[in-house]
Amino acid sequence: MVEKDDWRLQGQDRYLSGVTLRWKKWKAPSATWDHDHCEFCWEKFSELPETLHEGYTTKDEKRWICPKCFSDFKDMFQWILED
Repeated sequence: MVEKDDWRLQGQDRYLSGVTLRWKKWKAPSATWDHDHCEFCWEKFSELPETLHEGYTTKDEKRWICPKCFSDFKDMFQWILED
């Protein structure tokens, strides 16, 4: 169980509580946008080696969550997984 004072918690409850997430391969949305970060631990998502290539994302693909943080916070944030 994650503690409420976990360093990764920085107010994400304001915009991520109860949202629908889906598992997806990360893909650059434009030529000028080459990476995203996990909303919690700031792990990098990109197409480059040694970065995350898949993770959980919101429907608009603006928020990304790494597998570890998803596992750690799924109960606290009550996320809904899309099929």
